[in-house]
Amino acid sequence: MSHEIAVMGAGRMGRGIALSYIFAGIPVVLIDMKIRSSNERQALTDSALNEIQRDLNFLSDMGLVENECIPDIMSLVSFSHRDATENPLKNARFIFEGVPEVLDAKREAFTYANEAAPDNAVIASTTSTFLVTDLSQLVKKPSRFMNAHWLNPAHLMPLIEISRSKETSQSSLNEMIKSLESVGKMPIVCSASAGYIVPRIQALAMNEAARLVEEGVASAEDVDKAINVGFGIRFAVLGLLEFIDWGGGDILYYASKYLAREVGERYEAPDIVRENMESGRNGLRDGQGFFDYSDVDVNSYRQQRMQDFVAQLRFKNLLPTYKPAAKDE
Repeated sequence: MSHEIAVMGAGRMGRGIALSYIFAGIPVVLIDMKIRSSNERQALTDSALNEIQRDLNFLSDMGLVENECIPDIMSLVSFSHRDATENPLKNARFIFEGVPEVLDAKREAFTYANEAAPDNAVIASTTSTFLVTDLSQLVKKPSRFMNAHWLNPAHLMPLIEISRSKETSQSSLNEMIKSLESVGKMPIVCSASAGYIVPRIQALAMNEAARLVEEGVASAEDVDKAINVGFGIRFAVLGLLEFIDWGGGDILYYASKYLAREVGERYEAPDIVRENMESGRNGLRDGQGFFDYSDVDVNSYRQQRMQDFVAQLRFKNLLPTYKPAAKDE
């Protein structure tokens, strides 16, 4: 079987990536990058197969795939290792590195790929901690290298954060985006920056939630309820920057000044919020904010977003229920 997709590393992330592709009918080879005995290697293979099988059974229970299709899907994943007689990377067009977050392990994996991968392969690290600019120095062709940060669970989460270096070619980036989109993923692109996008925002939010409990502001149960039915449900409809534009950048600016004074400097608004406000780019009402609304039918836009919000509330069974007032007898 010819494998267009190869994953170096057969741990949890590698298995999730493999499942994403085989679920879309694309063969994948999972490559164990550690030196192991034959018994240890077989145990790893069995563990990976069992985990992928369990995930597929769950998807079947959710009505996403017919149970009788699972054996065909499972047949699309194969296993190899770095010392295999036949080079598992020889036909790979896309190679994902998913070894542990240890620089020596990354270096070993890329040394192997430099020797075994075809020249036209696009290589991506799934790292959550190393900058693409640092890792690109370890590969033979930096123009065909990038980070591709998958969110867990990899086979379900649609977002992939691609981080490119100045050396990453546009053609390689386009190839990777096309490959990811072919299996239903939604890639976004960012520059080399610690934390990508989601983890950077997520870490701030999680730490602030923990502080609320630490300071005795609210119980853990109430903080999480606030997130589930307040914070989170709105941002499933509006992006954070879109939400700023919706309410007004000036509102955020003055609210941030108050919070910075009362709670801590971490709440100070960034310069871009102040500059937008001073330039009359507060969002929807000015026709310009983080986004340009000059050609947008604002009434239709608001109506669509509110419809999306009602759909979220309906899905969560949180819509208000009309109860007519009781009439006097």
